[in-house]
Order: sequence, then C-alpha cells, then structure tokens
Amino acid sequence: MEIKRNILLNPGPSTTTDTVKMAQVVPDICPREKEFAEMMRELRTDLVKIVHGDPEKYTSVLFCGSGTINIDVCLNSLLPAEKKILVVNNGAYSTRAVEICQYYGLPFIELKYPVDEIPDLNEVEQTLKNNPDIALVHTTHNETGTGILNPIREIGALAHKYNVVFTVDTTSTLAMRPIDIEKDNIDFCMASAQKGLMAMTGLSFIIGNKNIIEASAEYPKRSYYCNLFLQYDFFEKTGEMHFTPPVQTVYAAKQALKEYFEEGEQNKWARHTRVFNAINAGLDRLGFRQVIKPELRAGLVSSAVYPDDPNWSFEAVHDYCYERGYTIYPGKISTTNTFRLCALGAIDEEDIAGFFKVFEEALKANNISVPVKYND
Repeated sequence: MEIKRNILLNPGPSTTTDTVKMAQVVPDICPREKEFAEMMRELRTDLVKIVHGDPEKYTSVLFCGSGTINIDVCLNSLLPAEKKILVVNNGAYSTRAVEICQYYGLPFIELKYPVDEIPDLNEVEQTLKNNPDIALVHTTHNETGTGILNPIREIGALAHKYNVVFTVDTTSTLAMRPIDIEKDNIDFCMASAQKGLMAMTGLSFIIGNKNIIEASAEYPKRSYYCNLFLQYDFFEKTGEMHFTPPVQTVYAAKQALKEYFEEGEQNKWARHTRVFNAINAGLDRLGFRQVIKPELRAGLVSSAVYPDDPNWSFEAVHDYCYERGYTIYPGKISTTNTFRLCALGAIDEEDIAGFFKVFEEALKANNISVPVKYND
C-alpha cells in the first residue's frame, strides 16, 4: 500500500513510518486473549527500559487517552489525604496541572514563572521547607508551548530532600531526549504513544515507582477510570487493562518500540538534534525571532514570534504549506503571537530543507517580506 508521507512539524502526533502504520492491520482479536495480554506485558517492560528503570523497582501502567490523562491520573491518585501538591509552573502544560488540581479540589501551591524563564530552585526549596504538608511536586520537562527545558534533576533532588514524590510530565521528551529515571530523581514520568515513540494516538502510559503506587491504594479515591493503583493492580492480577484497550494502537506502539530500540537512544536523539538545528538555522536565515534563549531550549520545539508585517497571516502560510505536505502549528503563549516548529517524528534534516523551501515560497506568495521584519 502506498501511503502519502506528510511532514508534521506540530508537537504531536508525529510523522510515523509506514511499518508503524501497517502494524495496525492485524486479524481481529479479543483484548482479553492471553496473546494480547502477553504483548501488553512486553510493552510495559519495554517502556521501563526506555528510561533505564530497574524492573524490580519501576513499572509502567497503560491508559486510553491523550497525554493529559497521565497528569490527571498522577495528581488525583498519588496525593494522600490532608496533603498538598506543589506545581512548578512556567508554561501551558504545567498550567494544565494547576487546572486539574482545581477541578478535583486538590489542595495545591503554584509557583508561577514567566514562560521564557526557568524556575527559581531556591524558591522551590523554600516552599518545600515552609510547607511540610506538601506530598507531591509536579512540573513539566519540556514545556511544549515554548520549547523551554526545565531542570528536572535539580527539582527532583529537592523533592526527595524533603521526602516528597516527584512527578514529571515528559510527554514531549520521553523516547527523544534521553531520560534516566533514577539519575534524574524522577518518581513518575509519562508520555503518550504519538509523541517520542512515533506511534498512534490513543495510548498513554505512566512509568513509576511500584512501592509508591502500592502505597497509594490507601489514598482517597478521586476517580474511577483514572486511578493509578486500580489500573496497575488489574494489570498485575490479569495482564489486562481494566477497561477495553485501543487494540490496533497497541500493535502500532509495539512496532514503534521495536523501531526505537533498533535505532538506539543516542542515534535517535542525534537525529532529533539534527532536525532541531536545521529548524533553527532556517528560522535564523529568514529573520525570525524565537521566544526561548538558545541555552534554555530543550532541543525539540522552536517557538517563533510573528513578524510585524501587515501581510502576515499564520493561516495563509499554514494552508500553503499544508497543501504541499507540511504542517506547522500555532503557538501556546497568551501574551505573544507565535507559531511552533517541532523536531519530533520520523523525519531528518533533509525533510527540513524541503520544508523551508516551501515555507519561503509561502511567505513570498503572501507578500510577506523576506527576511521578515520586526518594528523594534
């Protein structure tokens, strides 16, 4: 089957290989069969390997849904009664964690920072020191709305200094930027299959400490579907998801994991870095400004500021590129108009060269100055 190849520069879902796409075309199977349960067991084991976790200490738990379900599950499941969450927030996805706390009525403290700055570690420590009822710290590894990289290893060390659980949203870094769950002081990290794994939407997973999950069995139950212990316990007892899994998506994820290990962690990260460098070089050549300073970038998302050109139209430029097989994505910063180009997926630097040829054509076709102009 010949499948048209699109280059997705949005922050997920990402461009996939044809072999991952075709892995979904399988004979129908009941997900309660032992054969399917064994495949999920292997999948869970392989996910722990990606973050170099000791299988005796760490496990992975699968859920149906997008990456946000993981934040929901961790925050509502891992907070003991009468305790608080500390959210270290410098972007849209940590803001989402704040909103989850608000919706569940979970007690929380928010340390909020500008979207283009990293958190103040001294303030994080002082907050932990002054609030002994904090039981969980949450932050985001790479804030995909901007592309900033947060110092998770240092935040995790502070959390553990005060005997606090550390959960990290690694949705846009896991299986791309190397992560070592132990060395990075992470208790729980998370992602969804359509991001770093370059698989399909609909399957998400949390990788974390077994002992903490088992202790959470005694915590308040705030959700039936989104409870970490209930899902973990059902997997351990039956090998199955508590509720119906996304069968074909699991097959695609299994193939994507196979291709991940074949490419290798370091080779894959080197490829994403080549793509990221090519994106930045192209933006620089065309005169675009970026929100995040080079030294603070995670190496996966470039957030470019709209030029001050009366002819600029993100929609017009997007549509021109989309019609030619390239997808660009709007920004996620409330105070600044931006668009994003992301180094995710099964692409390499030659794809970026092709993109910038089309992107420059789009600018010129819409009478936008090249190089682009800013008023200040």
